Amino acid sequence: MKQRQIEEYEVNPYTMFIKPVVYGSKVYSQIYELEDEFLSPFKPLDIIKKSCEYFSSSFEGRKEGTKQLIGITHKVPIVIDPTNFIYFFPTTSPTRSECIWVSHEHIMNYRRTDPRQTLVTFQNKQSFILPISHSSFENQMLRTALLRTKLMQRIGQTERKSFYVMNRSKIIEASEASREYGLGNFFEHQS
Repeated sequence: MKQRQIEEYEVNPYTMFIKPVVYGSKVYSQIYELEDEFLSPFKPLDIIKKSCEYFSSSFEGRKEGTKQLIGITHKVPIVIDPTNFIYFFPTTSPTRSECIWVSHEHIMNYRRTDPRQTLVTFQNKQSFILPISHSSFENQMLRTALLRTKLMQRIGQTERKSFYVMNRSKIIEASEASREYGLGNFFEHQS
C-alpha cells in the first residue's frame, strides 16, 4: 500500500486508525483506511476535532455527550458520526503526543503480544501492533461498545416517540373507525 500525503482529511467510514508520526520537530498523522494509507501534517487529535466539526459537533461536545451517556471522563471514546457508525477511542490520554485513535467498527480481533502491546487485526485482515496493554485495549473496546449501545437506544427511543407523535392522529382515527365498523356489523346482524 502506497502512502499519499494529503492536506485535508475527515474521518470517514473507511478510517481504521490514526497514529502519530514524528517528522523533525513536528507530529504528523499516519492514517490507515481499509484500502489506503495517508500522511497528514496535522496531529491525530486535530484530525479527530476537525472531523467532529465536519459532522456538526465539537470534540468537547462529543466528550460531554459521552460523559452524560456512560459517565466516562478519562480516555473518552467518542462518536464522530452516529449515522455512519463512526466511533473512535484513544489508546491513551488524547493530550499525549503518542495517542492513537482507533475505529471501533473495524476491529475484528485483538490479542496480547507483551505486557504493553496489543496485536489488533482489522476487518481487512491487516494486523498492527499498538502500544497499549491488552487490558487497556479491551477496556476501551467495552467503553466504546457501551457508548454505541446507549446512543443507539436513545436514538431508537427518539424515533419511536417521533413516530407516535407524527402518527398519533392516524392511530386514533384507525381505532375509532374500527369501533364504528364493529358496531355496524352488530346492528346489521340484529335486523
